[in-house]
Amino acid sequence: MIFWIASYPKSGNTWVRALISSYYYSQDGIFSEKLIKKIGQFPEKVHFEGFNYNKEVITDTSRFWIEAQERINKDKKIKFKKTHSCLSSINGNNFTNKKNTIACIYIVRDPRNLITSLKNHYELDYDEALNFMISEKKFIYDQQKHNDYSDFQFISSWEKNFLSWKNQNDFPIKLIKYEDLLNKTYYIFEDLIKFINNILKIDENVIQDKLKNSIETTSFNKLKQYEKDYGFSEAVNSKNHYKSIPFFHLGPKNDWKKILSEDLQKKLNITFNKSLKFFSYI
Repeated sequence: MIFWIASYPKSGNTWVRALISSYYYSQDGIFSEKLIKKIGQFPEKVHFEGFNYNKEVITDTSRFWIEAQERINKDKKIKFKKTHSCLSSINGNNFTNKKNTIACIYIVRDPRNLITSLKNHYELDYDEALNFMISEKKFIYDQQKHNDYSDFQFISSWEKNFLSWKNQNDFPIKLIKYEDLLNKTYYIFEDLIKFINNILKIDENVIQDKLKNSIETTSFNKLKQYEKDYGFSEAVNSKNHYKSIPFFHLGPKNDWKKILSEDLQKKLNITFNKSLKFFSYI
């Protein structure tokens, strides 16, 4: 079955996957990029091989979401899968169901910090980034593949995305605030391991050396330096230049109080007021 690691884009999904893959897919907890690659994305083009879909129609692969997951789950093994998809339906086609899903980890991030990461990653200005975040019809796909929407993800708005996962009752969900993971990494990750072990019926205590190594080798500075030295497979190419956009941008230095204009701060506080209060961001 699938164990989802879900989030809105630029919310810390990569860091969580780096932590989980280092802990569960290594002997010592030491991070390497080959480990994080074991946690693939859904949907991707490879999942729809053999299905008769029109790759030039944006939503057409939604017809095969469930069938593709059934194929993934044929061996009856647990697989972590990354997604930015909203937990919703397109043209009556559900993104997933309780037959294919065992649980979910959902990472949420303060939208006032997220907006700067989103702006950098997608090469937008702040107004465009805000419109991106509030669009309930928003979708993303690999723009390097011309006329091919096979890996399209319907993400909706920032609020609709997290609400869609939080409000479901079909499977257990662990909600993690990026800021808590940043400020209390050891305790939050230890608690996350306990959640995963409980879901997977792994009857063992948290292995402290692996836990500490996973945290130490996936710090923002370590990952940023790794990308600088070797590149990073999840970095995207710039639309305007023949180079990739650094994936690890500001990290902990992304402080909306210092970066955003007062006008934009007010706009975000008004736009996301209810959710900011729910997560105790204000």
